[in-house]
Amino acid sequence: MSILTEPHFFQGSIGYLEEINKFSKIPLLRKDFIIDEYQIAEAYAAGADFILLIAKALDLNQLQKLYNFAKNIGMEVLFEIHDEEDLEKALKIGAEIIGFNHRDLKTFEMHMDLSEKLIKNLPKSCIIVAESGINDFDTVKKLHNNGVDAFLVGEHFMRQNDIKKAVLKLKGR
Repeated sequence: MSILTEPHFFQGSIGYLEEINKFSKIPLLRKDFIIDEYQIAEAYAAGADFILLIAKALDLNQLQKLYNFAKNIGMEVLFEIHDEEDLEKALKIGAEIIGFNHRDLKTFEMHMDLSEKLIKNLPKSCIIVAESGINDFDTVKKLHNNGVDAFLVGEHFMRQNDIKKAVLKLKGR
């Protein structure tokens, strides 16, 4: 489960991780703009299992430092990429879980072919996550057939009146 913890732009809170952890032991991702080791330690203390590192937001040295810190304390890292340059960073760092964010950060347009274009450049051992723009079963099926292992769906569910029904529909039921 992906939990927004960024308070200023996304009305998130680190407290959401702590609250969810009281009631469930499912893996939790701290979805935030991680720029410091403190945020990783804070996520760990709040019960997160994963952090999100956005390749576009940091240089290679910063990403490597944060990636190593998270892995050394036992956390997993979802390494978010938006283009070929980001993919190069992920591969240099040795990322094991790579998320293709189909949303262009400048224009907010969706580029649903991003993962299809770049997936062939990944080692078979990578876990591949599709992010953003996932709102129907046909998209899920197409991405899965192209090699995507998991899906990060947020905005679509936030816009639904009946989330259970939306999940079933996304699963093709």
